[in-house]
Amino acid sequence: MAEKSVHAFVQSAPSGKEELGKVEVAPEVIEVIAGIATNEVEGVASTRGNFASGVAERFGKKVHSKGVKATITDEGEIIIDVFCSVKFGYSIPKVAKDIQAAIRQAIYNMTSIETSEVNVHIVAIQFENSAAEE
Repeated sequence: MAEKSVHAFVQSAPSGKEELGKVEVAPEVIEVIAGIATNEVEGVASTRGNFASGVAERFGKKVHSKGVKATITDEGEIIIDVFCSVKFGYSIPKVAKDIQAAIRQAIYNMTSIETSEVNVHIVAIQFENSAAEE
């Protein structure tokens, strides 16, 4: 079995504090931050998950990183990919730009890490349930 190498995002230390050590942020943490920021944007219906996250949610566990993938390039740049569905009636370009801005701001505020790319993939449009209207 091949061993998976784990990359961590290394934060720069504040000036004068380098002797204390370094701070590494796991990609999973970045994914959770991006997932929460995505779900707070108006017009986002849900994020796309996989089979494992669907099973976990059935058992009552909230999966915040569902539909988000964070990768680090060889140059140290951070790329975020978000897969989500938009509610019917909302402007897709506006929602996508709002998602990008929310993710960039949330990651920077919580970790002081700049993202090089935030790619938003709209995979579906969520229509209102007709049974809920009756």
